[in-house]
Amino acid sequence: MTKKRGDIIEHSRAADVPAGERPEWLRKRLDWFMGLRFGLFIHWAPYSQWDCCESWPLVPADTWARPDNLKCWTERGKDLDWFSRDYWSLNRSFNPTSFDPKAWAELARYAGMRYVTFTTKHHDGFCMFDTATTDYRITHPDCPFHSNPRANVTKEVFDAFRQKGLAISCYFSKSDWHSPFYWSPDAKVVDRNPNYDTRRHPERWQQFVTFVHRQMEELMTSYGQIDVLWLDGGQVRPPDQDIQMGRLAAMARAHQPGLIIADRTVGGAYEDIVTPEQQIPKEPLGVAWESCLTLGNSWKYVPDDQYKSPRTIVHTLIETAAKGGNLSLGIGTDPLGVIPPEAAKCLEEVGDWLHTNGIAIYGTHPIAPCQSGRVFFTTKDPFTYAFILGKEGEDLRQRQITIDGLWPAAGSAVQLLGHPDAVPWDKVGDGFRIVLPKDVEKSYAWVLEFLRGEPA
Repeated sequence: MTKKRGDIIEHSRAADVPAGERPEWLRKRLDWFMGLRFGLFIHWAPYSQWDCCESWPLVPADTWARPDNLKCWTERGKDLDWFSRDYWSLNRSFNPTSFDPKAWAELARYAGMRYVTFTTKHHDGFCMFDTATTDYRITHPDCPFHSNPRANVTKEVFDAFRQKGLAISCYFSKSDWHSPFYWSPDAKVVDRNPNYDTRRHPERWQQFVTFVHRQMEELMTSYGQIDVLWLDGGQVRPPDQDIQMGRLAAMARAHQPGLIIADRTVGGAYEDIVTPEQQIPKEPLGVAWESCLTLGNSWKYVPDDQYKSPRTIVHTLIETAAKGGNLSLGIGTDPLGVIPPEAAKCLEEVGDWLHTNGIAIYGTHPIAPCQSGRVFFTTKDPFTYAFILGKEGEDLRQRQITIDGLWPAAGSAVQLLGHPDAVPWDKVGDGFRIVLPKDVEKSYAWVLEFLRGEPA
């Protein structure tokens, strides 16, 4: 997925097709999906065995993907051919014997997540599902894990999360750098695009189109209900890389009625969800959108990664919801298939906060203003919610707090979520003033629930 580890990918525009022109069934499905608000994004494949970026180090032009401090790069003499040969062979040592998708799903559910996005195939082309199209897959005898009863990893993941009531988002890279129909073995690889002129060799490109459609049909017919098809590899688009999205989408939706498609960074009729990466838009976008952020510094597992604090994740989730978006939080499982303990602990603490305050997150809508200083707002009929963000080590108990921009209806109560008593309030200018009770528990953020007053 990543363009560059830690980079921010600018993508704040709406899809080219106006929301009002999308069919009614799709608008309803998007409303449902956006109400989920919080999801888990898992990058996992043979690349988890190395301290390197997923897929991208294989691209000669993307030199950022091979920094000198990566052991797997320096040990191979900074030789790209040597590095690539060993990278392509990682499937032969991939044996995640501790893989337990039920444990992943239980953790995600406790954390308050409502959907999962799983990388069925990243740009390097390794398939984490059973496919008849290539030997470069987890169920092939070349991979030690192929004989394990859980070897069809994508099926195991989707089934486990679905059983916990989570929606399913199927990540799939349109580009495939292992396929000879995308990177021909007869030509030099230069960048992330096909290494041949697709217009001069239409027959080879058609083989790739057929290859992609076959894999997609396998995923759409053998893995239960799929709610979102999350397509990466935005350079794969007309005119030079036309994979016939109209035909592909029609086929996918014939098998999966109600399917949402995120043909990310492409625009047009099949970018139902806009997907800013490693950032939150400055303002609400007015379309369905999902911010994809990592819990650590990397999408995939990296030993000793630096994880964000639960406070940071809660604040990020609040800001995302206040601006009308979803937060898809990226975590990489280790080579054995285990979510790192530090990541799991963070998710549990986020879940503890959501168990009390999730009503102000799920199924809510943005409201103007969406923010006033350290306070964010959401609404869900008939209530409005105000999130007061707490700084590290800060104690706001018995302190006077003024909230600008919105105020409660005259005579109505202000309820502090998780606290038994209403909070007294006073109208002040274009806002209102409260004092947090002395017995309120410390929190990453306190949430007030009230009926909104209307301007005079």
